[in-house]
Amino acid sequence: MFNKLRKLFTPAESGPRPALPAGTRAYAVGDVHGMGALFAALRDAIEADDAARTAADTSVVLLGDLIDRGPDSADVIAQARAWTTRRTVRILMGNHEEMFLDALEKEDVLRHFLRFGGKETLLSYPIDPEEYTRSDLAETIALMHRAIPAEDIAFIRQFEDRIELGGYLFVHAGIRPGVPLEEQALSDLRWIREPFLSHPDSHGPLVVHGHTIADDPQLRPNRIGIDTGAYRSGCLTALGLEGEDRWLIEARDENGAIRVTQRSL
Repeated sequence: MFNKLRKLFTPAESGPRPALPAGTRAYAVGDVHGMGALFAALRDAIEADDAARTAADTSVVLLGDLIDRGPDSADVIAQARAWTTRRTVRILMGNHEEMFLDALEKEDVLRHFLRFGGKETLLSYPIDPEEYTRSDLAETIALMHRAIPAEDIAFIRQFEDRIELGGYLFVHAGIRPGVPLEEQALSDLRWIREPFLSHPDSHGPLVVHGHTIADDPQLRPNRIGIDTGAYRSGCLTALGLEGEDRWLIEARDENGAIRVTQRSL
């Protein structure tokens, strides 16, 4: 147990922690991937946690990949759209949203999209499974345009590429080390793993990201990764931030019952 905790929290930070401006609070949510019940439970836990703390200007950042792999992508999009009407919720464009939008027009992208969880997304909308099975790629694109509401497509198109709050930078996948933020390629923001994950030096702001699954949140001096693989592990993770304080809220599916826990960092 000690070694596991040491691995989770090392290497240690030196110097002051990055911070949010006074009077503000933020929550970042890892990759949801179509897990509607986990997302609803974590959303409610974030709302309860925010209400229990002192009043603040609170933002929620969804780190992208709301869709694909899990069974409830349409519901997750509906939940996210509704949440944006009640508070400040900003959403990053993940690589799966990028594929989804391109698959609406390009058969070669659609083929790739369907192999990596896109089938589950399509069948979460009112598409008949038998008709889907009989369809070729062109016919599948036509099914998508008939079944997926234009409002959902427009909603996804306006997802952001990066978000900066105080000393933190929120991106879906990461950034390319040594490249100024304003020169980062969208492909890196949405797809990168190496050399970002193993880079040991500061990026300037502390980078909060998803995209790369780990058993536990990855807390490093230069990055925090919170993709805990909700669609395969049953654990969806949020990171809370206020001033220099950090905490985790985790929703776990335990044999069909969802349990929410919280711990300080």
